[in-house]
Amino acid sequence: MLLLSLGALGVVYGDIGTSPLYALRECFYGAHGIPPTPGNVVGVLSLIFWTLLSVISVKYLVFILQADNRGEGGILALMALVRPGRVGHNGISPLVVIGLFGAALLYGDGIITPAISVLSAVEGLHVATPFFEPYVIPITIVVLVLLFLVQYQGTARVGAVFGPITLVWFVVLGLLGVREIVHAPHVLNAVNPAHAVGFLVRHGVNGLFVLGSVFLVVTGGEALYADMGHFGRRPIRITWYAVVLPGLLLNYFGQGALLLNNPEAAHNPFYRLVPEVALYPMVALATLATVIASQAVISGCFSLTRQAILLGYCPRIEIDHTSQAEIGQIYVGPVNWALMFATIGLVLGFGSSGSLAAAYGVAVSTTMVITTLLFYVLAREQWHWSRWGAGLLSGALLIFDVAFFTANIIKVGHGGWFPMVIATAVFIMLTTWKRGREILGKKLRAGALPVELFLEDIKRHPPVRVPGTAVFLTADQHGIPPSLLHNLKHNKVLHEEIWLLTVMTRDIPYVPRPERLEIKELGNGFHRIIAYYGFMEDPNIREILHLTRSRGLTAALMETTFFLGRETLIPAKKPEMAHWREQLFAFMSRNAQRPTAFFRIPPNRVVELGAQIEL
Repeated sequence: MLLLSLGALGVVYGDIGTSPLYALRECFYGAHGIPPTPGNVVGVLSLIFWTLLSVISVKYLVFILQADNRGEGGILALMALVRPGRVGHNGISPLVVIGLFGAALLYGDGIITPAISVLSAVEGLHVATPFFEPYVIPITIVVLVLLFLVQYQGTARVGAVFGPITLVWFVVLGLLGVREIVHAPHVLNAVNPAHAVGFLVRHGVNGLFVLGSVFLVVTGGEALYADMGHFGRRPIRITWYAVVLPGLLLNYFGQGALLLNNPEAAHNPFYRLVPEVALYPMVALATLATVIASQAVISGCFSLTRQAILLGYCPRIEIDHTSQAEIGQIYVGPVNWALMFATIGLVLGFGSSGSLAAAYGVAVSTTMVITTLLFYVLAREQWHWSRWGAGLLSGALLIFDVAFFTANIIKVGHGGWFPMVIATAVFIMLTTWKRGREILGKKLRAGALPVELFLEDIKRHPPVRVPGTAVFLTADQHGIPPSLLHNLKHNKVLHEEIWLLTVMTRDIPYVPRPERLEIKELGNGFHRIIAYYGFMEDPNIREILHLTRSRGLTAALMETTFFLGRETLIPAKKPEMAHWREQLFAFMSRNAQRPTAFFRIPPNRVVELGAQIEL
């Protein structure tokens, strides 16, 4: 439990743990900052205190962590839990639509988090001396480039040091806060919620802008849920209450005490807490902490991409496993480079962590609203809660979610548009791929020959049978795949053993090995094999062949021929998708990873047979 808790500290809480670098500063020195008067300082601290307790301690740690999909968390896992049996326009459930958009928003978060975290840490250099001010942006870019360049090695090797470094970080946060609180202990009055309510009443609309900055203290909240599968509920909860929450609160209250005694420190209260002699070591520690926070978000984007691929919402992309022990340790090259260039572009475009803060929070606050809505459906339909029970709890959670969403959505004109644009682009690609595959599958099924008719035909007119086993990969669980018909038509032969293999992804993270295969004998040497995988697993043809051997079907990998269909898409006269979406789907299809690599089939054992399909 101690090791799991230490690991959770380094991975789960990296993002939320670096919020003290910029969150309180934005309340008083940001684009909509307010004067750091004693009433305002205590009011903002009260908002921070009750935000951490209500959003993290109550919503996520008590309720949302209960919504696990066989141990796995995250918005796609939650979406998979609530979507069975729900169909909307064009066969897509409305719950799937909002779940996918919530997942797409996390890519925007994956771009902004490294930019704002690393930049805010490096900005501590010009607090130490103005000499470094011109070099803050170049140093930040160098750190970010190095961060993305080492991703291909995976986090397995360096993961062991994440926890201890983050533990040191939170201990230092707490000590810095205590050092200042002793000089203004009355700052602790902020635990009274009356100060938070009074602040919002006094400031009206301007208080809403400040609330958007307060939200920065919980922007890592979704990571608690998404990383549940790696550590489990208990280590995440223990770490929060024992280390993270005390460290954060002490530091925020320490920054508030500093502002009560020295309002001029509002331009960077975090680094003003640090004794001058320790400033450079603190910048180094903060940079390490922000790199860890960024690593967690980047790895989350990799994991999200793999889940989307296996659930059928994203084309196949090459996925490298960087650890033999941990299935979650993966590297996705195209996603890594896209994140790197977008993150560097953000740093160059916005120029400071203060400007980036205006863009931060929109994506996460929207995702939090979506998570609560999906939680309500889960509580009603899977847990069988009463309408009143589920409604009252979800309504109470939505009060906070909608308040923060409103406070952040007004940032759209100040940079908040960026994550929304990213999310919209990702959402369009996810839904286009899913819809395109559905249309393509329908066209292929319409032209497929029923198994019974085909078997009856080859009984009447038996073709030449050659020794060996042929495996035809097909998405259709019922008909004869076109690749088999093309092979018979052109080569005039069939293998003695024919396996029609379909790989299906179920709405659970892992499928038990005894439930992996479903085999049906069709007669005349034909077998229908359906292999089931979870959305956290990678299909593997070697494993499938090994499992078939235990069921009485034997085929050596290097003596088996695998037949794959390769479709060339051409525009239809009456398209079922908009023309631009057809073009996008065709582009993604052309650039998808070949099934040979995805299923780990030796290329010299593969025969591809093409066909033109009107989309």
